[in-house]
Amino acid sequence: MPKVLYSPPSPYSAKVRMAAAYAGVAVEFVTVDTNAEPVELIGANPLGKIPVLIADDGQAVYDSRAITQYLNRISGNRLFPRNPEKRTEAEGLEALADGICDCLLAHVYERRSRPEEKVHQPWLDKQWSKVSRALDQLNAAPPKLPKKITAGQIALRATLGYLALRFPGQWERGRGKLKRWADRFDQKFPELAPFVPSA
Repeated sequence: MPKVLYSPPSPYSAKVRMAAAYAGVAVEFVTVDTNAEPVELIGANPLGKIPVLIADDGQAVYDSRAITQYLNRISGNRLFPRNPEKRTEAEGLEALADGICDCLLAHVYERRSRPEEKVHQPWLDKQWSKVSRALDQLNAAPPKLPKKITAGQIALRATLGYLALRFPGQWERGRGKLKRWADRFDQKFPELAPFVPSA
C-alpha cells in the first residue's frame, strides 16, 4: 500500500489526504516532524518537505500538485475532468488555493523563525494583500460544488481549513459566501472532513 508522509496542520497534506480518500486510493498516512528531518522523509524528498507519497515500488512523489496528478492517473481520472477546458479550470483553482497557502505559510514562518523585533511587517503585509485579493475573488464567485468534485475544490477546502486553524477571525469578515461554501462542502462530503488541517 502506498504511504503518504504528512503533518496534520499542513494544508498541502490535507489536500492530498482528501484527494486520496475522494479518489478511492488506499493509502497509509504517516505523520512526520519536518523539523526533526527524519531519515524516511529526507530519503524520499531531499528538500525535507511534505507531503510525500511513497509508492509500492518505492518511487517518491513530492509536491502536493504532483501527488494529486499521480492520484488522478492511478484512480482513472477521479480528480480532474477529461475535458481540457474543465481540467484547466480545476488545475487553476488548485494552483490558486495552493498559492494562498504559500502566502499564509510565509506569514507563519516569518513569525515562527524570527524574534519579534526582526519580523518584517512590510513583507507580511504584502503576503496578506495577496491572500485578501484571492479570497475576495473566490468569495465573489465561489466554485460550484457538483456531485463530482475535482482536486481544485478539494484544495480550496484544505486552504479554508488552514485559514480557520491559523488565522481565525482574520479572514472571514465580508467573505460569508466562502464560509458557507466550506460548510456546504463538509455537508456534501462528510467523509473528507477528518482530513481538514488540524493542530
